Amino acid sequence: MSTATEKVLRRRLIQRPAEPGVRQTLYDVIFEADSPLGRGFDIALLVAIIASFVLVSLETVPEFGLQSKPNAADPASPLASWFWTLEWILTILFTIEYALRLYCVRHPLKYAFSFWGIVDLLSILPSYFALFVEYSAKSFVILRSIRLLRVFRVLKLWRMMSQADELSDAVWKSREKIIVFLAVVLVAVTISGTLMYQIETVLMGDTHDSEFTSIPQAMYWAIVTMTTVGYGDVVPHTTIGKIISAALILLGYSLIIVPTGFVSAELSSKLAVTTEHHPCPQCGLASHRAGAVHCDRCGHRLDEEIHAESIAEA
Repeated sequence: MSTATEKVLRRRLIQRPAEPGVRQTLYDVIFEADSPLGRGFDIALLVAIIASFVLVSLETVPEFGLQSKPNAADPASPLASWFWTLEWILTILFTIEYALRLYCVRHPLKYAFSFWGIVDLLSILPSYFALFVEYSAKSFVILRSIRLLRVFRVLKLWRMMSQADELSDAVWKSREKIIVFLAVVLVAVTISGTLMYQIETVLMGDTHDSEFTSIPQAMYWAIVTMTTVGYGDVVPHTTIGKIISAALILLGYSLIIVPTGFVSAELSSKLAVTTEHHPCPQCGLASHRAGAVHCDRCGHRLDEEIHAESIAEA
């Protein structure tokens, strides 16, 4: 097993309970998607996240009248009671999930203050916060905005993507090239925006009403033009300005693929080694995916040796 893979596995195992038992089993189901039970848990979580997002979205549709009354169970809104019930069912499920994650990890506080721990907490707090807010005209506006924080549950989808670590690692390794690319774009936007302000406003004087009222406005136009979005709310009227605009569009087309190439190159280098010769002690399967925790054939853990080393180091 490669050194890089061992580091990845040790990082994933640092929170796995040392002693076999219920906590270790729960950890494998909740945090590992390689096993059949882990995949089933992730699918169920995916359905709950999508359902929650649909509820949050539908609550803002005026035709449903779900925002007309501060009390979600008010009979004045026929659908409100159903939405209220479904929301609390999902909230209770996410609360149980959060409690189980804290229960099965080796260091609960470390997880609670981690990125994913905060995301899990944000996914359930808004609903409970609503119980302690008095329903008045002013507080209802605040309550609506806070309850929309439930949309953070969609961030939990990222945890279930098996290739997320590889993609984030590729972006991180390309960070210096991407920073240089963004610096070049920033220079181009600054120069072209200032130039367009000079041409469209200063040089033309009062001969026409310029839409480039300031350099920041002109830089906004340059960003919209370079990314080929083209809102059309700010457009040049002079011949020189149109020429600069056309050049900026062509420059944008040539630059937009640059960061994609950086990340693709890093991903291609990772794909050079897609399997590892680490025999499964249970069924004897010789090759597995790089970084695999469970055997693809029988589901047995492949990292018991590394896990034992991690326990000794901890």
